[in-house]
This record gives sequence, C-alpha cells and structure tokens, in this order.
Amino acid sequence: MNKPPKKIGVAAKRKLGSPGKMEQTGSHSIEAKYVLRLYINGSTLKSTLAVKNIKQVCEQHLDRRYTLEIIDICQQVNLARDEQIVAVPTLIKQLPRPLRRLIGDLSDQDKVLFGLDLKECE
Repeated sequence: MNKPPKKIGVAAKRKLGSPGKMEQTGSHSIEAKYVLRLYINGSTLKSTLAVKNIKQVCEQHLDRRYTLEIIDICQQVNLARDEQIVAVPTLIKQLPRPLRRLIGDLSDQDKVLFGLDLKECE
C-alpha cells in the first residue's frame, strides 16, 4: 500500500509588506530577532567597508532587533575554521532561520536586504 507523501509546511511565514516581521502559524505576528556574524580579515578596505555597510543596514532596517558580532579571522582562527569560512568578508545570518551566508563588502544593499529576508524578490 502506497502512502501519499507527507506535506511539509513552514512554521513561520513572512508577512507581506512587513520586512523583517514574521507571522507564526496559529499565533500572533512577532518581531524577528536577527543574530548576525561578520567575519573580516583585519582592517583591510573590504573588511572596513563591510562593517560600515552592515551597520548601516542594521540601523536602518532592524531597529535594535539585532545582535551583530564582528569576528577578525586573524585573531580568532578557531571560529573561522569551525564556521568553514573560505572567503572574507562573510556575513552569516544565524537567526531567524534559515541560515544564510553573504560574501563580499555588502555594498549592494538590495542584495543584502534580500539575503537577510528583509526584502522580497522583485
């Protein structure tokens, strides 16, 4: 006897028109808390630019609903190895799920917002 495939749903859906807000199934909508890690290599131009760009995005679009950790791979080699960082700068969005990785100086704000699930695909 063949069983029909199980439907796998998403526990939380983005509410249209509300970037960064999440709507849980069977619950009230909640503000998503973002946990971000930016891996950089010292004070290189690209690293400095990435720090500036992600701080600007966080201040403009996340309104104190974020934690940003900046990790210099020269000083914390073990963390970079554990996260399998192969290029810097690399931004990892740990929360809200799904985990996302963005590589580069984060200067294309539309791509960064899309990568952080703060903007719908156009």
